[in-house]
Amino acid sequence: MTPILFYGVPSGCSFGSIVALEWLGRPYRLSRIEMPEVVTSDAFRRINPVGETPALATDGGAIVTESMAILNWIGARGIDGSLGFAQGTPEFDRLNQMLAYLNTTFFNAFVPLWHLYEHASDDTTKAVLREFGTIKVKKAHAQLEAMLGDRPWLLGDRRTLADAYFAGIARWTDYHGVVNRADYPNLDRLYRKLQQDPAVRFANTIEAEGEAKSAGGFVGHVGLEQAWAEIVAKREQRLAA
Repeated sequence: MTPILFYGVPSGCSFGSIVALEWLGRPYRLSRIEMPEVVTSDAFRRINPVGETPALATDGGAIVTESMAILNWIGARGIDGSLGFAQGTPEFDRLNQMLAYLNTTFFNAFVPLWHLYEHASDDTTKAVLREFGTIKVKKAHAQLEAMLGDRPWLLGDRRTLADAYFAGIARWTDYHGVVNRADYPNLDRLYRKLQQDPAVRFANTIEAEGEAKSAGGFVGHVGLEQAWAEIVAKREQRLAA
């Protein structure tokens, strides 16, 4: 079974997993999940009971959820290509430290703004959420700006899964418009460089439903029901073996 990544639109953090799969270069498929309608449906909760993307159906029919787990799954298969690192090495620890920061701090900073976008509120609540979100986003940008410094990539001289994940979250700065990325020149430099990467351009085109040309291993889209049927069939095959 060719792995399937269930990615959320619009502007899901699963964007980073698409980029990482492109960098990996192995065959994979995509399943487009509209948010919030489809992602919260009973049909998708068969894939992920939490009702969130991304989720990954592996070649063995197992389901992996949460960006950090999916990125580490990809990284374990990309060690030879310098995409990930062997567990137990200092490089592996540094990568997971950066992924954890991006997930728990950088991502989390936008949560009040996403809540404001997705839920109806009175004017007072909207103002409080926007102010709180702005403070958190500014703080996270300042921290990551200092962590990056003048290095070409988040971990140093080569791109890693952390840069793929950053590419998907950093665009929320433009989406919500509460800070100017140009005020953080190191982050702005990295973001602009990533925008020129073929895998990032591919992921942007995929989300926009354009004619995307893969530079990696993309072999097509699959519908949610077909994907679920394949997962069930693979599991039954394994049980019968």
